[in-house]
Amino acid sequence: MSAEPADLTIPSPPQPLVRSFHGETLVDPYAWLRAENWREVMRDPGVLDPAIRGFLDTENAAAEGWFAPLTELKRTLVAEMRGRIKEDDSTVPAPDGPFAYYTRYREGGQHPLICRQPVDDSSADTVLLDGDALAEGKAFFQFGDASHAPDHARLAWSADEAGSEYFTLRVRDLATGRDLPDLVSETTGDILWGADSRHLYYVRRDAEHRPSFVYRHVVGTDPSLDVLIYEEPDKGFFVSLGRTQSGRFGLISCGDHDTSEVYLIDLADPASAPLLVEPRSAGLRYGVEHHPRLEGVESLIIETNADGAEDFKIVAAPLSAPGRANWREIVPHRQGRLILAVTALRDYLLRLEREDGLPRIVVRTLVDGAEHAIAFAEEAYSLGFDPGYGFDKTLIRFNYSSMTTPSEVWDYDLATGNRVLRKRQEVPSGHDPARYVTRRVLAPAPDGELVPVSLLFAKDTPLDGSAPCLLYGYGAYGISIPAGFSTSRLSLVDRGFVYAIAHIRGGTEKGWRWYREGKLADKMNTFTDFIAAGEHLVREGLVAPDRIVAHGGSAGGMLMGAVANLKPELLAGIVAEVPFVDVLNTMLDDTLPLTPPEWPEWGNPIADREAFERIRSYSPYDNVAAKDYPAIFALAGLTDPRVTYWEPAKWVARLRELKTDARPLILKTNMEAGHGGAAGRFDRLEETALVQAFALAVAGRTQS
Repeated sequence: MSAEPADLTIPSPPQPLVRSFHGETLVDPYAWLRAENWREVMRDPGVLDPAIRGFLDTENAAAEGWFAPLTELKRTLVAEMRGRIKEDDSTVPAPDGPFAYYTRYREGGQHPLICRQPVDDSSADTVLLDGDALAEGKAFFQFGDASHAPDHARLAWSADEAGSEYFTLRVRDLATGRDLPDLVSETTGDILWGADSRHLYYVRRDAEHRPSFVYRHVVGTDPSLDVLIYEEPDKGFFVSLGRTQSGRFGLISCGDHDTSEVYLIDLADPASAPLLVEPRSAGLRYGVEHHPRLEGVESLIIETNADGAEDFKIVAAPLSAPGRANWREIVPHRQGRLILAVTALRDYLLRLEREDGLPRIVVRTLVDGAEHAIAFAEEAYSLGFDPGYGFDKTLIRFNYSSMTTPSEVWDYDLATGNRVLRKRQEVPSGHDPARYVTRRVLAPAPDGELVPVSLLFAKDTPLDGSAPCLLYGYGAYGISIPAGFSTSRLSLVDRGFVYAIAHIRGGTEKGWRWYREGKLADKMNTFTDFIAAGEHLVREGLVAPDRIVAHGGSAGGMLMGAVANLKPELLAGIVAEVPFVDVLNTMLDDTLPLTPPEWPEWGNPIADREAFERIRSYSPYDNVAAKDYPAIFALAGLTDPRVTYWEPAKWVARLRELKTDARPLILKTNMEAGHGGAAGRFDRLEETALVQAFALAVAGRTQS
């Protein structure tokens, strides 16, 4: 493994930024890397300060030089991963009235095609949007949403052409195949049609990139005439749009990480004002479905954590009086069984729930309350469902995979329990699940909790303490990491790696408590859980003690930075993708898009001294010290509005200044993309191959 280039100079920063909070002085020597015109850079990367661009270009050149000896390995990895992709793949068509809608790719195509076909003629394929054609000549292109009108005559669609998550909304006439003059910029990409196929709802961002305004547009009119129907007064709340399965109501959902509030839009009456379901109350979360005749009354069906239902319960309320005082319990709360999603059909109530780290779909018959579950026997797997279009139906679709089993799409008849396999993921270069093993182990944390760890390895990999390991973690926002199938990780596993997912606190794998114990004052549990997972794998002789490469992105990148400071000797290497590593400075800057909504997750260090001291104690950038670190590969996106490019840039600059080892320290910034990296499916493989080449180099497996 080569060291970092000797000729890479550490930048000489200008005067550091010095500020005081709660009587404490903060000195930020690399604050200059934060562009003052960052809002303009999100729209046009060309306006970036030349000094900052020079720093990023120098780092990119150094990264290119470090990876140069691995060019052939990277090429081989890309070829392997591409060989596992069915290039002309398509989704299973979803019927809605006279048409069935789906996406597909053409051979060699980077971007999806949005298509439809008559329900009675699967051979008549019509391309509604050609992603490859729309992306031609653009450095970045990514679809947001594509939604057909109820009368199937028009398609509203959105796309981001900079990676900054500013989506431009357009409307396509499906008879002519041309877009109408209607064009709305700087939206979130959310699209909601009115029942008349003439009115269209969307969310616009404010000057600080926050989704704050809901507008109603009349197709064929000037967008400057659009009507503002909702404005979010709290800059800590974000706004999104949805729809009830019945199709009767649109949903304006407002919230942060702790609290939610929902308004109903009557899609049949554009002139009506949004109807508030239940006013926001700190800590109260709820989501809404609709049923036109639940026990004879038009009702809302609500999943909520009200009244101490930490893992959520399901209640009903009359539409005429939907507030909390009238909520009647349908499915009671049960600690440790987390209700993740609820969908109402005419005769059934569906819920996706998770218990002991494993998901299941529960089908409840509304007439008598009888329930049955859809679940699987593997030790670790991923499961989800898609009710599709329509309300008066008995057919739903679910998808299943595990770390060894490619994704399967099934149609399931709720009335009979019959299931039909509609699609199994093809791996053109071949895949034999019998060659691989999926296991789940439990790692004891310092406080006695047991942390689930999902493992994937080849059957012939020796588990004698010699195997390298890629250990992935996230641990924030209640997001669980499913143990699903991925073709790309097989390239590591086939080279003798044990691939491991540490289901650490901060996620909800073991219920809402698992999330609660990994945030705010208990955030340190996230980091110590991850360390415990790595130590357990070594102690059990499953992996080599000097060949663990940790991997995380975004909030999982913060995890990487924290673990690097807390336990650098555990790891041979770290991959930190778009890492949230400058936590304290970001949480002190309420002009950034995500800062106020993030305070319920981390704390508000502006108003709360305890939160200030706590965040300061683990913020990766603030805790870089003069000591040895693992090899580190950090990736960033210049137009990333979630984790701004300067966070990894500042972190790497400070590491260069202080670390005492000669191990590789690499920063690669995608100058034409944002939080999600490259948009094209094959371009993404190039980034994945870089990550894997780094891991293989660190583990000494580049020749295997």
